[in-house]
Amino acid sequence: MRRRIPRTTLDRTRTPRGPAGFLRTVTVTVLTAGLLTPVSPAAAGPAPASAPAAVTDHCEGRCAEILPPGTNGNATLVEILGNKVFGSRPAHADDQLGPYDALASGYPTLTDDTLEKFYADSSFGVPDGQVASVTRPRADVTITRDRKYGVPHIEGTTRYGTEFGAGYAAGQDRLWLIDLFRHIGRGELTSFAGGAAANQGLEQEFWPQAPYTEDDLRDQVDRLLNRSGERGRQAMEDAQAYIDGLNAYRVAAKDGRTFPGEYVLTGKVDAVTNAGEIEPFEITDMIALASVVGGLFGGGGGGEVESALSLLAAQERYGTEEGTRIWESFRQREDPETVLTVHDGIRFPYARRPQDPRGLALPDPGSVEKEQLVYDRTGSARTGARAAVQAPGRLGPVRGLFDDGVLPENLFDGGASRKGMSNALLVSGEHTASGHPVAVFGPQTGYFAPQLLMMQELRGPGISARGVSFAGVGMYVQLGRGQDYAWSATSAAQDITDTYAVELCEPGGGAPTKQSTAYLFHGTCTPMEKLERTNTWKPTVADTTAAGSYRMQVYRTRYGVVTHRATVDGVPVAYTSLRSTYRHEADSIIGFQMFNDPSYVTDARTFQQAAQHISYAFNWFYADARDIAYYNSGSNPVRANGVDPSFPVRAEERYEWRDFDPAGNTAAYTPSAQHPQSVNQDYFVSWNNRQAEGYAAANPSLGAVHRADLLDGRVKALVEKGGVTRASLTGAMAEAAVTDLRGEQVLPELLKVVRSAPVTDPAQEKAVGQLAAWLEAGARRNQTKAGSKTYAHADAIRTMDAWWPLLVEAEFAPGLGEELWEGLTGQLTVDESPSAGHGPTGAHAGSSFQYGWWGNVDKDLREVLGEPVRGGLGRAYCGGGDLSACRDVLLSTLGEAAAKPATEVYPGDGLCRAGDQWCADAIDQRALGGITHRLIQWQNRPTYQQVVEFPAHR
Repeated sequence: MRRRIPRTTLDRTRTPRGPAGFLRTVTVTVLTAGLLTPVSPAAAGPAPASAPAAVTDHCEGRCAEILPPGTNGNATLVEILGNKVFGSRPAHADDQLGPYDALASGYPTLTDDTLEKFYADSSFGVPDGQVASVTRPRADVTITRDRKYGVPHIEGTTRYGTEFGAGYAAGQDRLWLIDLFRHIGRGELTSFAGGAAANQGLEQEFWPQAPYTEDDLRDQVDRLLNRSGERGRQAMEDAQAYIDGLNAYRVAAKDGRTFPGEYVLTGKVDAVTNAGEIEPFEITDMIALASVVGGLFGGGGGGEVESALSLLAAQERYGTEEGTRIWESFRQREDPETVLTVHDGIRFPYARRPQDPRGLALPDPGSVEKEQLVYDRTGSARTGARAAVQAPGRLGPVRGLFDDGVLPENLFDGGASRKGMSNALLVSGEHTASGHPVAVFGPQTGYFAPQLLMMQELRGPGISARGVSFAGVGMYVQLGRGQDYAWSATSAAQDITDTYAVELCEPGGGAPTKQSTAYLFHGTCTPMEKLERTNTWKPTVADTTAAGSYRMQVYRTRYGVVTHRATVDGVPVAYTSLRSTYRHEADSIIGFQMFNDPSYVTDARTFQQAAQHISYAFNWFYADARDIAYYNSGSNPVRANGVDPSFPVRAEERYEWRDFDPAGNTAAYTPSAQHPQSVNQDYFVSWNNRQAEGYAAANPSLGAVHRADLLDGRVKALVEKGGVTRASLTGAMAEAAVTDLRGEQVLPELLKVVRSAPVTDPAQEKAVGQLAAWLEAGARRNQTKAGSKTYAHADAIRTMDAWWPLLVEAEFAPGLGEELWEGLTGQLTVDESPSAGHGPTGAHAGSSFQYGWWGNVDKDLREVLGEPVRGGLGRAYCGGGDLSACRDVLLSTLGEAAAKPATEVYPGDGLCRAGDQWCADAIDQRALGGITHRLIQWQNRPTYQQVVEFPAHR
């Protein structure tokens, strides 16, 4: 049973249990499950009133933000049914979708004065004439919502009241979503929301990364409360106040029958009698939820077993020395041609390849077996969930309620193993028209309904910030602005996860096998800890999946969770995954607390100091009226000399992280001075690219061509010209957002090879001409006009989409051989175009061109053309290095691609008919609740985005 922190430990204030003013007043008749059910009106809140007194806002109207689809993420049963039958939506459910969508067509004529068409003003407070409602759930806090977008502006006269209000507002906007995610984090989603394949896939993806017991969750709370100083204690008090506010709203909504309708449709509450319960929230739920968020966006590294297998394949084909060299060239740890965020030449060495690797634990060929996760399937669970979740469709975890859709294997912009998210563009005041820095930045957290992030403004003792927070952990603004500064982040994904090979043993002294459940720890045969989750479900109105159940099981060691089993030099081992943030997901709360504290963050340096307290692997960006700054956060473990972080290492004391203490999973971490950082570089760009020279990439996609090139080239040109404005920097971002990376960065080399001799085949010549014209026009995937849903240069785009996977395989597979080709493409997908439903993000996900072979193709073609190449691939692959033969390969595949009809290139899915090119690219707000939304134009940009320029400072 879950244990709640005793109130006497944190706060003695009694939580109100009765209804309070909130939500909407509604009297309707609900038709559901064959019943006509009267619904009582909600408790009416106070009439609109004047907003609280505003703080001094040093942005002076030059800060803006956007977050589709809308602020309101809750819908009553009536509203859900209205959406299904009539297409109606609750107020503020989708009112930010239109402005967000429109920028893809509107950016060419953008000015500072017209930014308001595409972004919402993010000034502090609400002007008197814009107050929509005022709610006072306690005497010491006021929640004021504005008319335009319904953003909650929370002002408290006490710290407890402020955080209580934040929790209450979170319940108003995201109650159902928060409930979903605490169950995902605990591995209990199917028992909560039904046995749909998508639900099974979610809990199977996330729970094994952080298979925490209740004691584990409580330990994280206790460490902050008792062993992290005054700020840790304050953070836990704030968290408890937030939970108290969330629970107060839960009770009021249940009593007033205005709770989210999904609780009825999943059988949690009876629509007629109101019987049933929305389970109370606990502070440990926040830790479970934080483990999901941290695992999604703040990790890095891993995949060492797969690296070992592809290395062995390379060595088998080419021999040990040459195979290793070729493997390293594809690994691209420190590609000298890749785009960097810190480009002033300062080096920050970390996770580099050692000259003489020690402790390698490469598996014996053919011995690797992936650890089994799921057992004892019954009923509908007998169908393999992981196979099912890759199908396209209208997406949502509760099948039936959410259009019978299923989720792609990796849900959140690349899923847990691929951290593609977010971008940032900042220009120092030296190069702007105003003389003050300009920034356009935000996180790419995927497109969902409701959105994972939620907008809020927090004002109270020691807190003054506006922006967004992940629903359920919103005690502080996590990305946003203070009174005279703004900040944002991108996923850094540096290597903070290692794989250890633990030697297996039998406690009784017998011969171990690969299935043994004990291992040697410092010479002692130690039993593994077995952790289990058993989930059982029945059909509901929302999820008609037949009754079923299954059990998830993982084994945990002092070196982390078992992921594979194998033999190394004939000895049975288990491979385990250990990340530095494991059991420490809550620690970063202190850094976020500092971001929100105006007395702490007063300039660029103090912001960097606050970022040092965040253990997740993030790139942090800061702008005020004087400075721009960057800092890379993360608990970077100090590895033993000679350990190669790209491969499994033997689980022996001499190869452990320095000062490793398995009891709390702590170690020595690199000091802050060794983390990439900079203040007032001419400009910064980030789109999940490499951070700085010497800072080795944790994934193989950071090569000569990367999507950050789309930003870097444009921002560099603006800086060289000078006079950068908010509009021009936003325009650079927006243009990059509709540009095809392959077209802009690789197509010039492809055309050079193809045109190295006359093209005589008419069909090939036509295709070449179309591609060249598209390139001349900017290689963009944009509409002929706003709303046309038809691309300019549609045939060229179709050809490129069909050609790319064909040309990459024809270029590389013959030279690499089948086993190595499959190994390398298993680690790095060939393509991630907007319509690539097979890619790591799935279809309709927006985020594109993070993972792919474009850098490899670019290097190889330049090698064949005889052009300069730094950090080459070790040999030429296209046509065996012969220009004429390479040309034949490209033309042959081009002809095949050009002949493919649109219906084959874009086969259609649950959202689009076959052949609809625009729709295949289009972004879907993936339903995590009962409300769905229209598709919008593809654009590769942050989900939440700020545009800021501060003219003044405190």
